Amino acid sequence: MWHQRMDFARDDQTKMYFYENRLQTFVGWPFEEGCFCTPENMAKAGFIHTPSDNSPDIAQCFFCMKELEGWEPEDDPEKEHKAHSPNCDFILLKKTVDSLTVEEFLKLQKERQKFIIRKACGQAVDKFEEAVKVKRAKIIQTAMGEE
Repeated sequence: MWHQRMDFARDDQTKMYFYENRLQTFVGWPFEEGCFCTPENMAKAGFIHTPSDNSPDIAQCFFCMKELEGWEPEDDPEKEHKAHSPNCDFILLKKTVDSLTVEEFLKLQKERQKFIIRKACGQAVDKFEEAVKVKRAKIIQTAMGEE
């Protein structure tokens, strides 16, 4: 019934709520067997694989946007997620996404949007602060040259 009512939820904004979609992102994940942080366990804990050229083991929670890297074979993805992002509503869910009511899903999505907005604002502030440092250095350099 959930799938019939919530087919609209499989768009790009919400498709990562579904385990199968998160699991598909773990192409090239360095931990496959004989460890806790397998792609299956990572996806169950809400992570998607977001590798970079320098870090092939970056994983990000699709919900709270928390990025973690430096995974070790004995790391438990759910425990790590809870430790590094204790307020993530997704990792704190007591039921599966498929069993949520429409109202519960929409409330959850509202909380997810808050995380997305916080991350975007934080990135904007970081970018602004970096620009201020550069500008300040140029002003000081100009002032020193004019003395």
